[in-house]
Amino acid sequence: DKDQTEESLNKMGGLMEYNGSAIVAMAGDNCVGIAADTRHGIRQLQTVGCNRQKTFQMTDQTFVGLAGLGTDVQTMSQLLDFRLKLYNLREERTMEPKTVGNLISHMLYEKRFGPYFTEPVVAGLDKNHKPFMCAFDFIGAMSQAEDFVVSGTSSEQLFGVCESFWRPGMDKDELFETLSQCLLSAVDRDCLAGWGGVVHIITPTEIITKRLKGRMD
Repeated sequence: DKDQTEESLNKMGGLMEYNGSAIVAMAGDNCVGIAADTRHGIRQLQTVGCNRQKTFQMTDQTFVGLAGLGTDVQTMSQLLDFRLKLYNLREERTMEPKTVGNLISHMLYEKRFGPYFTEPVVAGLDKNHKPFMCAFDFIGAMSQAEDFVVSGTSSEQLFGVCESFWRPGMDKDELFETLSQCLLSAVDRDCLAGWGGVVHIITPTEIITKRLKGRMD
């Protein structure tokens, strides 16, 4: 009935927020970036560590960020890595970012009755060096964007600062600065995320990774 449905949704929402996370992907000029906080926490009560991995390199040009329940983040990242390696062996080519997105959508939807409590973000460059970004809810509904996508408990805060700071045509250095400031500004307003961050900038020739030191008070 209606009450049981609402109770189930509330429990799901609680699990999505249990560990806390902030993930944002943003497009530049022939480059794309993805950033995430590094807090490993138990609700707002306890911070266990500040070196939790929430972004994963899947191919030379594609990263996936996983927000949500920590155990499901680990499970999903390992399963995704396995599926991509299997694809490489069978097809003898690297999976495009859009195909990675479709694969994640399929993986989440096939588990919709007992879902993974994670909301992924995909960021990468396609074969024409055009940025591709998309985000998902935990049953696999894809949302694509040309400017930026966000996920995690800091989503509302990230939307606000990204809409203010993003502009088209940013080079890799401007993209890094914008991504960093957006992430740090957002997690300062969310007690479930923060305690440092990591930023990956993907260009046609290199991947630049830098760590951020955030407020820890």
